[in-house]
Amino acid sequence: MKKLILAILGAGAWGSALAKLASDNGHHVRLWSRRSPYSLHDVLADVSLVVSAIPMTAVVATSTKIQAIRLPLRAIIVTATKGLDPHSRRTPAQIWQDNFPDRPIVVLSGPNLSKEIAQQLPAATVVASTDLHAAVTAQQVFASKKFRVYTSTDPLGTELGGTLKNPIAIAAGVCDGMQLGTNAKSALLTRALTEILRIGTHLGGQRETFFGLSGLGDLLTTCNSPLSRNYRVGYGLAQGKTLEAILAELQSTAEGVNTTNVLIDIARREQIPVPISWQVYLLLNNQITPQQAVEALMERDLKPEFYGPSLP
Repeated sequence: MKKLILAILGAGAWGSALAKLASDNGHHVRLWSRRSPYSLHDVLADVSLVVSAIPMTAVVATSTKIQAIRLPLRAIIVTATKGLDPHSRRTPAQIWQDNFPDRPIVVLSGPNLSKEIAQQLPAATVVASTDLHAAVTAQQVFASKKFRVYTSTDPLGTELGGTLKNPIAIAAGVCDGMQLGTNAKSALLTRALTEILRIGTHLGGQRETFFGLSGLGDLLTTCNSPLSRNYRVGYGLAQGKTLEAILAELQSTAEGVNTTNVLIDIARREQIPVPISWQVYLLLNNQITPQQAVEALMERDLKPEFYGPSLP
């Protein structure tokens, strides 16, 4: 494909990994952060793709700033942030789309630990958009022999899969930190997928998306690796550390902490049962201990695994 000019917003581990993927494919990359000596106006001049890899807390402010800058006519916006805005409950893509209603928005999400990608270990991801041309463009920019990129027409489901698994990753860290064993971990992740499906489809995602790379794939990666910041939050809580101390050790954002609070707000409003995320919420807010969270889940009322008409 023709070599493009990219502006990647966010120079952390994830933004830097995406920058290297695009650069290795011959594209011209401008990497920007709040500490960058370059202005947003200069970074965005003549770009074909704007890639947002900034923390959730910065999405509203950054996208609003860019509104005042005249982007090139055909510039595509790619969002690679996972989270929910605590004020509006919107996803990053919804925020970008609201601020740029005439622009194609692409969601990039999958089982992607940035450190492994930087080490050029094999990985796969999904780029999703209602604009197929925009999704294919993003696919071609980042795909390589070590990074396989699939397209999807379900940006909301793709984004929700990567977001809703973060509270579950905290629960998985607790499970491993308490040394509860493989049986418990398998049960937790299986029931967590049911929970993600329940709320994800209620919010508008397509069911099949949550069984794909951005759903189940991301869930498995984030819940099984100490490279995951959310997993490390849960692991630390199981060891008796305070949330404040854990976040100080991480020296970076664990999106699952904010996501859990917003998710519970949505679940209450929409009356959606999210028993695992609810226990994570109580734990993060110092209302229960890890042991009490486990007991609460194990002592729930007995019921069928699946609901619906019985098989003939």
